[in-house]
Amino acid sequence: MVWVRRLRSRFRCAVANELILVIEDNDKSRKLVRDVLTFKGYEIIEAETGEEGVGLAQERRPSLILMDIRLPGIDGIQALGRLRAEVATRGIPVMAMTASVMASDRQKVLGAGFDAFQSKPINVKDFLAAVEELLERHRS
Repeated sequence: MVWVRRLRSRFRCAVANELILVIEDNDKSRKLVRDVLTFKGYEIIEAETGEEGVGLAQERRPSLILMDIRLPGIDGIQALGRLRAEVATRGIPVMAMTASVMASDRQKVLGAGFDAFQSKPINVKDFLAAVEELLERHRS
């Protein structure tokens, strides 16, 4: 158990300033993403609706937003439009997360302005690589 604590503290040092907003209405999906990212040392805030997520993004200005496409109220594409319309949130990278894995769905999502696309259920290794790549790309 000592090595696990050391590993966690090493990751936390590397990502101590990274706040990630997870906008997901499914409790199980949100918990999985939260558990994976908090283990890596990221600080997580959560929203269950697009409206709530847009408000949190404007208030807290996270380093990255992970957003489901199918949300109650406004969907992920509409929420992204609101984020991109505001100066304060325009530059925040947003990764779409969806169970729709058809090539046309991926093109629609990326064409709407999302910075990345992640299919669900997530593959933890691929998911973490995509998160880290997006954060690195937007740090510069």
